[in-house]
Amino acid sequence: MQNEKGQGASHASDSKLPQSVQQKVPESVEHKVPDAAHDTGANKETGKVSHATGDSKVPKTLQEGLPEKVEKAVPNAIHDTSGAKMSDGSVSK
Repeated sequence: MQNEKGQGASHASDSKLPQSVQQKVPESVEHKVPDAAHDTGANKETGKVSHATGDSKVPKTLQEGLPEKVEKAVPNAIHDTSGAKMSDGSVSK
């Protein structure tokens, strides 16, 4: 049974979090977790997406959790975002 905060039910189709944790976390928090760790399909809404266009040594969960400006600042040898279109309309070099 779900309460008014969305607790008591998981909204994920795939998750690395234990079921007991999924049920205790409010829905608003659940949707802020990167989909690579707890897939609620909310990444398009939250902006927690990876802009990697090539190889990345950064784990997918962290890629989705990094702010876009940090993701752009990481060297392409570590996290390749060359050619990626960013939310502000710019294209990463």
